[in-house]
Amino acid sequence: MDLARFERRTETEWHLEPTGPMRVPAVVFADEALLRDMDDKVGEQLCNVAALPGIVGAAYAMPDAHWGYGFPIGGVAAFDAAQGGVVSAGGVGFDISCGVRTLLTGVTAAEIEQVKAGLADALYENIPAGVGSTGEITLSGDEMDAMLAGGARWAVDRGYGLERDLARIEEGGCAEGARPDQVSEKAKKRQRREMGTLGSGNHYLEVQAVEEIYDRRAAAAFGLATGAAVVSIHCGSRGLGHQIGTDYLRDMLAEAAKAGIVLPERELACAPIDSDLGRRYLGAMRAGINCALANREIITHLARTVFARLLPKAELALLFDVSHNTCKAERHRIDGDDRIVHVHRKGATRAFGPGAADLPADLADIGQPVLIGGSMGTSSYVLVGKGESQARAFGSACHGAGRRLSRHAAVKRWKGRQVVDSLADEGILIRSPSSRGVAEEAPGAYKDAAAVVLAAERAGLASRVARLRPMVCIKG
Repeated sequence: MDLARFERRTETEWHLEPTGPMRVPAVVFADEALLRDMDDKVGEQLCNVAALPGIVGAAYAMPDAHWGYGFPIGGVAAFDAAQGGVVSAGGVGFDISCGVRTLLTGVTAAEIEQVKAGLADALYENIPAGVGSTGEITLSGDEMDAMLAGGARWAVDRGYGLERDLARIEEGGCAEGARPDQVSEKAKKRQRREMGTLGSGNHYLEVQAVEEIYDRRAAAAFGLATGAAVVSIHCGSRGLGHQIGTDYLRDMLAEAAKAGIVLPERELACAPIDSDLGRRYLGAMRAGINCALANREIITHLARTVFARLLPKAELALLFDVSHNTCKAERHRIDGDDRIVHVHRKGATRAFGPGAADLPADLADIGQPVLIGGSMGTSSYVLVGKGESQARAFGSACHGAGRRLSRHAAVKRWKGRQVVDSLADEGILIRSPSSRGVAEEAPGAYKDAAAVVLAAERAGLASRVARLRPMVCIKG
C-alpha cells in the first residue's frame, strides 16, 4: 500500500479524506508494517465502499484486511436507511455468518497430549470436512425451514447441543427476522446434507493450549488459565450461504440500476435497505446466519461426543460464538445522536465493550469475548471488547491473521505433505482430506496474527486476553 496517500492520525490509524464520489473518509487500522504490506486494492475497495449511498461515519479496514469481493475482507461499513442507505451482499460475503466459537474443555493441555493422536483421528472421523462434505443429518423441506428460522435453538431442541450454550451465542443463537421463504430452493438443496460439516478453505476445528494470559481479570471471567485446553471451531453457512450471496448479487445488480445507484464497481451491487429487494435479502441473510449458528452447534455436539469417549472428564462448555460475515441492525452514537444503522462486517468481528445490551449477564461488566483465529501453525487469540471499542468502527475488530498470499501462490510455494510433516515436528497434528487444501492454508500464506492483534489493541478496537497454541487441527 502506498503510505503517501494516507494521513497518519495515530500509530495505528490512517485516513484518506473524501475525494471524488466518496461520501465519508476511508480509515485503516494497522501499524506501518501491516499497512505497507496490504495490497493497494484494499485502499481502492475501501474508497469505493465510502461512495455508497447512506454510508455514515467512515469506511473502515481492520489490521488483517486484504482484497475481497467488492468490500475488502476486514471491511466495516454502516448505512442509515433514513438516508437512503443500502445493503450489499458483497459487504457480507458469500460465507454468511462464518465465525468462530471457542469451548472450554475443563482438561489440561498435558492431558490432551496423552491422547492427542487418537483424539485427532477420532475428531477427523466424526466431523466431516472438505469440499462438498456431507454429514449424517438429512433435512426435509419442513426441517430445513425450521432450522433456518431457529438457528442454534433448533439444534438444541433436537438434541444437538445444550440449552446453556444459547446464552453464549450472539443474539441468543437465533437471528430474528429470518425469512426461510426468501431463500431459494437451490440454496436449500445445497444445504440438505451439509449440516454438521466444516467445509473447506480456511475452516477448521482446533484443539488448542492456553499458552499466555495478558488480562487476568478478563481471563478469569472467560474461564481461561495457562495450561488449559480449549477447542475452537471456525466455519459458516456452507453451500446455503454461498448460494444466497450468488442469488442476491445478481438481483442487486439490476436493482441498483433501477434505483439510480451508481456503483463504483459491479461487485458492490446493493439495494436500498427499505426496498423490497433489500428486505428480502436481509431476511434470507438472517436465515443464513441461523444456518451457520446451527451448523457450529451441531459440530460442537459431535466434538463433545468424541471427547466424552476419550476424555470423560472434559466438559466443553461454550465460552462464546461470534460471527464475522454479517449485516446487523445496531444502535450506535453517530454525530451526537443514537441511530439504528445496518453494520456490514466482512471478515471483521463484533467487539462490544462492557455494558452492551446483548451481552450475557455474567460478562456484562467485562465485555464481549472476541475470538481471533490464526493459521494451522500459529497462535490464535482471545480478545475482549473495551469501553472505547464501540465508538471505533462501530464496535468491530479484526477476525484473523488475514491472507498474505493467494491460494494459487501458496500451492506453488508449498506441498501439503511438506506442511503436515513440518507441523508434526512442532507437535501440531493435522488431519485433512485434501493435500492441496493444506498447501493453500500453509501458515506462511498468512500475516503474523500476533502483529494483527497487537495493532487492534493499540488502535483501541479490542485488547488481548489470551494466546492459544494449536495442538490438533482438523482442516477442510
